[in-house]
Parts: sequence; structure tokens; C-alpha cells
Amino acid sequence: MKNSIRLLTSLALLCGAAPAFADADAGLNLAQHWCASCHVVSPDQKSASADVPTFADIARRTKDMKTLVVFLTRPHGQMPDMSLSQPEIADIVAYISTLGPHPIPPAERKSEPAGGLSGAIVPSR
Repeated sequence: MKNSIRLLTSLALLCGAAPAFADADAGLNLAQHWCASCHVVSPDQKSASADVPTFADIARRTKDMKTLVVFLTRPHGQMPDMSLSQPEIADIVAYISTLGPHPIPPAERKSEPAGGLSGAIVPSR
């Protein structure tokens, strides 16, 4: 069952920019915890490493958020292996997408799936 949920989440991530159940606010919290020591993750952050892109730069340069999902699922560069779950990756990508040239309006950033379980994958009946 757990593998089925991971597979469904992976497919949802690869089929859309950010799944409807992704939470941009949770993505910001994760980014502040895992990424802010190197990247500037939010407009109010004062400092980070000079040789890495800001999250706003990443959002502007990323034409397709699916590319970012794939990038975050694999170890890359000098970044530590954070072993993020698929829902955590979806949340971070949803947050980054709010920083781009065409940000997702706050009212559309998070919607609960059928069944009202925020962040959960609800099986169809």
C-alpha cells in the first residue's frame, strides 16, 4: 500500500506543476529548515551562500515545475541528501512556484482533496 501511494504521488507530481494537495506554506517551512543555510528561500531572508541561486531565481528560470520535481528527487551537486518524501517535494515545488513570474494566487495554492484530509492521498471509491 505504501509503495502504491508513493507511485501515485510520483505520477501526480510528474503530471502537473504542483498537485492540488501540495501546501506552499508547508513548503516554505521545509525550505527554511533544509535549504536556507545555502539558498535565499524567502524575500525576508537576509543572507545565504553567494554561489547558489535564490529560490526566486530558480522560480524565474524554471519553465516547467516538473523539471524541478525530478531534480529534487535525485541527489545533486553539493547538496546534502535530505531524503525528502514525495509530499515534501510537492510542497517545496508549490512554494517555489509562488515566487515565479506567474505566481499561484493564494486562494489556489492549497486545496484539500476529496475527503478533507489535507496533504493526504484519498483513494477513489
